[in-house]
Amino acid sequence: MTLRFAYNTNGAAHHRLDDALGLIADSGYDGVALTLDIHHLDPFAENWAREAERVRGRLYGLSLGSVIETGARFLLDPRAKHEPTLVTADPAGRARRVAFLHRAIDIAAILGSEAVSFWAGVPKPGVDRQDAKGWLRDGLEQVVAYATERRVVAALEPEPGMLVETLDDYAALAIPGLTLALDTGHCLVTQEREPAAAVREFADRLGTVAIEDMARGNHIHLPFGEGDMDVPGVLDALEAIHFDKLVCVELSRESHRADRMIPDSLRYLRECRR
Repeated sequence: MTLRFAYNTNGAAHHRLDDALGLIADSGYDGVALTLDIHHLDPFAENWAREAERVRGRLYGLSLGSVIETGARFLLDPRAKHEPTLVTADPAGRARRVAFLHRAIDIAAILGSEAVSFWAGVPKPGVDRQDAKGWLRDGLEQVVAYATERRVVAALEPEPGMLVETLDDYAALAIPGLTLALDTGHCLVTQEREPAAAVREFADRLGTVAIEDMARGNHIHLPFGEGDMDVPGVLDALEAIHFDKLVCVELSRESHRADRMIPDSLRYLRECRR
């Protein structure tokens, strides 16, 4: 089978969205991982639905599929990165995160996206972890129920340092309908499993997959060839399970040279298939 690749717009932060989509399409990708942000389909803009409809037309014209990503740093609070989350102590803050994820699901429904990827959050110092787990479960159940109603795939991404950090943390939730957003690089950071083994083990629960290079134990997204990722091995595993969804390249630190990284990354991945 032929794997389908996408590029995450968080690695094209200095490009207008239309320009980023054009560059991604011209480079030969099959899709885009669209990180909703103030400059890339702002989900809180008054005209968000109309803009989503316009972007749907743009994606269709470029023959690009999509995944919605929700990891923008200051979208919800300009003074606190990634806050509030599903494990924020303030109920109003948690409700705001849930409302944002509902909006992301609405946008995914308009675009026909394959999945909405999101994470749990980091409990603040002094927060009881059992309380945080209860808040998280409540929020996840709301999000999954809404996604099911809208016929959108909800995918939780374990993130190093967050309450749901490992694949085992995800599996322990056992929430029906909640798929896994597997960032293969994170396996190298937590060193819980080899990335290819994770692909095989969670094959029936994968909602979306991200790939990049990373050094073991160090949560920095690296261009291919600069870390410890066995990229051919991961691609072999994805092919073996007949993964037909987008495999999303995430190079969030490379926006300053996106003009090179977008085409170079796909070239590297294609070389790995030869």
